Amino acid sequence: MKPINVLIVDDSAVVRQIVSALVARDPSIQVMAAVSDPILAMERMKRQWPDVILLDIEMPRMDGITFLKKIMEERPTPVVICSTLTERGAETTLQALSAGAVGILTKPKLGLKKFLEESSIEFIDAVKSAAQANLRRLGPTPRPSAAANPAAVPHVPPPAPKSTPDSRALARTTDRIVAIGTSTGGTQALEVLLTALPRVSPGLVIVQHMPERFTAMFAQRLDGLCAIEVREAKDGDRVLPGLALIAPGGKHMRVKLSGAQYMVEVLDGPLVNRHRPSVDVLFRSVAKYAGKNALGIIMTGMGDDGARGLKEMHEAGADTIAQDEDSCVVFGMPKEAIKLGAAGRVLTLRALAPAIQAYGA
Repeated sequence: MKPINVLIVDDSAVVRQIVSALVARDPSIQVMAAVSDPILAMERMKRQWPDVILLDIEMPRMDGITFLKKIMEERPTPVVICSTLTERGAETTLQALSAGAVGILTKPKLGLKKFLEESSIEFIDAVKSAAQANLRRLGPTPRPSAAANPAAVPHVPPPAPKSTPDSRALARTTDRIVAIGTSTGGTQALEVLLTALPRVSPGLVIVQHMPERFTAMFAQRLDGLCAIEVREAKDGDRVLPGLALIAPGGKHMRVKLSGAQYMVEVLDGPLVNRHRPSVDVLFRSVAKYAGKNALGIIMTGMGDDGARGLKEMHEAGADTIAQDEDSCVVFGMPKEAIKLGAAGRVLTLRALAPAIQAYGA
């Protein structure tokens, strides 16, 4: 099997040395070069083009955003941004995601060597995920109109809800909520989905795999683009129509029932499926407390986080949807959900917003 050729572009010699060593621990990854700035990277890329680029943003001679845009214009290539854990770093990294980067890796300003060595699995997973990315799906995507027809894919009615100890609690409310889980490619996909929703929409709870300090900026950016309100979730927030709550990076988010109202609980906890926040944690809580009053959607992403949770939602009577392969950047999470029989329907990215509107009608 052909190894994944990785190019590392970072002005820190320490970062180049450590990251080169840790990603090379995986026999399926080969570091073709590690250079200090984009000018040297472009010279190296004339001889050999990488499969994945790990890219710093603040560098001499040319910044990472400018370099990223040049790559995407010349020859779209999976790029993972290595960003510092700062507010400025978060804002710039979101610009990079909008420009076509497929993922984020974070690095602190202090304790760098120890941090990087402890993050070996995260870096290797990011490279493998990026190598699978279908960058054609990151191009401009027409936003869905109200006339779009989600029924283009046959509807499979959800099963009757099982009798559970929570069934009486579920009967106390008729509020409907939408739970969404996504990872690689999700920042762009969520923008397409959420900007297509009208102000009057069911309440949404969302897990997007993203490091801490980045989700608040991401939510703020979406809030400026969408008719609905979008914000980073806080413990105790109520799930309301016209509001999307995004799980904070580094925290799990669960839905619970308080009287007849759905609330979110934001909490610490161990990694689940190598993630915090985890889609499975969210989906399982929605299955328990919302049951048939929920719609679950699993979108583009690497791995299988959310597949089993969506299965639990499906078995609890929820309507469940998986994004189709053609519109996914990485068809990992939806594929696993479909294999488990967790998805009642399989829809394109453009059909998701009309499906949410129809669900909330």
